[in-house]
Amino acid sequence: MSEKTKYELEFVIQSSPQLLYQYISTPSGLSEWFSDNVNSRGEMFTFIWDDSEEEAKLLNKKNGERIKFRWIDDDDTDYFFELRIQVDEITKDVSLMVTDFSDKDEIEENKMLWDNMISNLKQVLGST
Repeated sequence: MSEKTKYELEFVIQSSPQLLYQYISTPSGLSEWFSDNVNSRGEMFTFIWDDSEEEAKLLNKKNGERIKFRWIDDDDTDYFFELRIQVDEITKDVSLMVTDFSDKDEIEENKMLWDNMISNLKQVLGST
């Protein structure tokens, strides 16, 4: 298995942190922008796109701040993806920080995928 590279992205989102958290941490919120449908049973989340399903385990959750998942088909437990809300203390700007891992030759493609998904999230939130 090839070594994956960690990368982080920051997206400024015009939304309250509380509302944004609902969209990154609940099955109904995630199904509005991340995948077509999301089901959860305890720590297990099933993400559904068209005719494919991926399972992820909820690794960590801090209310109002962040959520962290690991894809079940990823044998290496070091890899995860995390969505974290960050509020600038001075300007009060809200950012969504995305941490993910990818094969080196797929990083740019995956960054574009995140750009598209966060664009969907901004649309759902009414954020420009």
